[in-house]
Amino acid sequence: MPTDSDSVPSAGEGAAASLMTVPPDVGLRLRIGVEAGRFAQIAAGARRVRRGGPKPGHGGHPAFRRLIGVTSADASQARPELPAQYTPADVESARYAKWVSDGRFRAVADSGREPYAIVIPPPNVTGNLHLGHAFEHTIIDALVRRKRMQGFEALWQPGMDHAGIATQNVVERKLAAEGVSRHDLGREAFIERVWQWKEESGGLILDQMKRMGDSVDWERERFTMDEGLSRAVRTIFKRLFDDGLIYRAERIINWCPRCLTAISDIEVEHSDDEGELVSIRYGEGENSIVVATTRAETMLGDTAVAVHPDDERYKHLIGTEVELPLTGRRIPIVADAHVDPSFGTGAVKVTPAHDPNDFEIGRRHDLPSITVMDERAVITAHGPFQGLDRFEARPAIVAALREQGRIVAEKRPYVHAVGHCSRCKTTVEPRLSKQWFVKVEPLAKAAGDAVRDGRVAIHPPEMEKRYFGWVDNLHDWCISRQLWWGHRIPIWHGPNGEQVCLAEGEEPPAGYTQDPDVLDTWFSSALWPFSTMGWPDETPDLAAFYPNSVLVTGYDILFFWVARMMMFGLYAFKDAAPEAAVPFKEIVLHGMVRDQFGKKMSKSFGNTVDPLDWVDAYGADSLRFTLALGANPGVDVPIGEDWVQASRNFCNKLWNATRFALMSGATTTGPLPAELSTVDRWILSRLQETVAAVDEYYTGYEFAKISDTLRHFAWDDVCDWYLELIKPVLFEGGEAADRTRRVLGEVLDTLLRLLHPLTPFVTEELWTALTGGETVMTACWPRFRPELRDPSAEARVDAIQRVVGEIRRFRADQGLKPSQRVAARLGGLDAAGIAGDEALIRSLARLDAPGAEFTVTASLAATTEVGVDFDTRGAIDVAAERARLAKDRAVNEKELDQCRKKLGNEAFLAKAPDAVVAKIREREAAALANLERIDRALAAL
Repeated sequence: MPTDSDSVPSAGEGAAASLMTVPPDVGLRLRIGVEAGRFAQIAAGARRVRRGGPKPGHGGHPAFRRLIGVTSADASQARPELPAQYTPADVESARYAKWVSDGRFRAVADSGREPYAIVIPPPNVTGNLHLGHAFEHTIIDALVRRKRMQGFEALWQPGMDHAGIATQNVVERKLAAEGVSRHDLGREAFIERVWQWKEESGGLILDQMKRMGDSVDWERERFTMDEGLSRAVRTIFKRLFDDGLIYRAERIINWCPRCLTAISDIEVEHSDDEGELVSIRYGEGENSIVVATTRAETMLGDTAVAVHPDDERYKHLIGTEVELPLTGRRIPIVADAHVDPSFGTGAVKVTPAHDPNDFEIGRRHDLPSITVMDERAVITAHGPFQGLDRFEARPAIVAALREQGRIVAEKRPYVHAVGHCSRCKTTVEPRLSKQWFVKVEPLAKAAGDAVRDGRVAIHPPEMEKRYFGWVDNLHDWCISRQLWWGHRIPIWHGPNGEQVCLAEGEEPPAGYTQDPDVLDTWFSSALWPFSTMGWPDETPDLAAFYPNSVLVTGYDILFFWVARMMMFGLYAFKDAAPEAAVPFKEIVLHGMVRDQFGKKMSKSFGNTVDPLDWVDAYGADSLRFTLALGANPGVDVPIGEDWVQASRNFCNKLWNATRFALMSGATTTGPLPAELSTVDRWILSRLQETVAAVDEYYTGYEFAKISDTLRHFAWDDVCDWYLELIKPVLFEGGEAADRTRRVLGEVLDTLLRLLHPLTPFVTEELWTALTGGETVMTACWPRFRPELRDPSAEARVDAIQRVVGEIRRFRADQGLKPSQRVAARLGGLDAAGIAGDEALIRSLARLDAPGAEFTVTASLAATTEVGVDFDTRGAIDVAAERARLAKDRAVNEKELDQCRKKLGNEAFLAKAPDAVVAKIREREAAALANLERIDRALAAL
């Protein structure tokens, strides 16, 4: 069985101070001569291993293992041979099914382990998995998987929201296609149809979650309309009602004339629409007053004109009356500090029944509220406009006012913000209506205090200001909806206007009827952190997993969901200890997913992506890793398909590295050797830096830094350098190779554990093959081991890397092929402290020793200490190379010119998204760097 990294002894004090050095021609050339014919194919495969990784068909051959120094004992470990290529489709579904069947995601309340709980932000039952879900789920899943590896009893609670308006609209459209309406069916039959649709179609998103690798406890799946959660809704409603925190009143609410219901602020989408601004004169002569409006049809319900009390222009009119055109009614001119005297004419029409601000002015001045539109936004006021739709009445009323000479000015088009129903896109109408409300002032104060006193932390901290700006200025919350699908308000009305809220199990008095409205969807989802745990009963789940450890959600619903969960959680557990009453201990707010140009994803823009299309093409791990790479707290995430392709390449890099390790006899059993080479000590030291950095970034939920750190270590340190540095040692064999095999196994074992929360499928496949373990999910999370830090080894290998890197850059500039060997003379290695590593440097840089005919044709200062003289005669066609470089120079000059023109265009900079501008600056810098490189190469020629 694999040894847990926490229990591996540290390297001894007597670790070797030098690299394993080998002759410059070490490798396969000395080994294949005897059996050249029989092993020609095998040797070719071994050469390819030296040049960058294993290829199909050679890893299992015993002769191949002998060629690279792997003994039969090494090869006898019962580990499966990995296929030549990683194919996600062959792995993901089978691995996920096994995880579920083995109960790997199951959380047990009484396990004795420290609990860690996250509830899923419940997706709407109508929905499909979009990139926003995939992004959010990637973050949550990484947190939960890591905590499981750390030994916590980790719960990711799944479930869905009933999505009142959205679901009712879907089913109503289906009924319309059948030629019937919900009213034809009646309430009970309609609700039955909704439940039927939910069972048939509502679970699609849960299947999509499985494709993403979400490690939720499927045995705990909940739905906001199931009986347990419905009971929780009725319980908290009654408690709030009995405490005087729920009341019924007439207020201005957002009304959708198409859905025929009140809707919450979150269900209103605002856009800048073209309309008209008309200025209308009320009254006659010196006592007249001009008001401007974008909604002329509402003037039929005006009950006053308001001006600022300090506005000298209108002081003589305050307290007087003017005639309201078209109606014959006289209305007062009132003074109210709400009016902005600098905006427009400084006078505003007051329509209390059709505008929230006007409603408040009306309350302050005891003005009547006249409703002039019905629930379908059809004019009901008596007169020639009765029966017209609001958008038909608007031009008709303006025409009538124009005919009377009342129109002072007209502005078309006039762009202004207009609210639309997020479900059907109908323009929302502010409407005076009798609705149920939650009195939020005491609840909101408690929600603000919980963050201020540190019981709940918000990430990133700068989001606290937005949170306080909301909870400190909350208006009472309209919780009633004129729908049939949802939690019906548990109030019964008596024949004489009585109303009663019944306790569980009580029957309503004779003659009482239940309120027809249902509750806002956000009311039930505000209970989600504890209703899913069995509240109001005192359950083991509630005791173990409440408060939740973390809430992960988008900053866009900070106000509408997060704040309401805070209010209801603190209220429901008001008798508990303060730290036990909060619904969660930390709030992690992420941004929105955008396209690669930073543009919002929208069907109208044609830039939306079905994440499962990318999962099908590149695998779930590739999408997850790409999303994690962009996950900075509270910041929007751009994503493009080419970035997912790059992450697919990263997964393939891991695959090839692990295949090479397996074929090389890497092992994860036993302690680390006491005597280690500098290269082995270097990679172990870099590994510890990586472990420490990843742990630190997890504390701040900085997934972009976590992912980038792991990618850099895996790709650069392990694959590009360590595997190349150790190949000569592995090919030479012996005890040094055995020690390196153990280190290689240790490094990949730890790396795969670190990567598992982000890329669960490929790491599971590789880790089980490498270690023989059952699943990486139960492997211990790596622990930082300071005793393996080795600054001297890091400094030495860094010096080698700088020299080799500069030589490789020079070779590329000169157009030398990677495999082409060039004679060179190295100087200054003693001063650089790497004199004993010349053979290794020559092997990595493809340099031959200078012969008798050596002639210096080019020189390079690789570092301040190391200089390199080259003999490139015969290796470079100078004329052809000059022509190639000149062509490249022209291309880069053109690129630089185009970038600078765009960056110098102020109009472009003002309109372009930040991500686009940043990309152009990157292109500019790349072009400059290329020109410098080309000029160096031309000078060398």
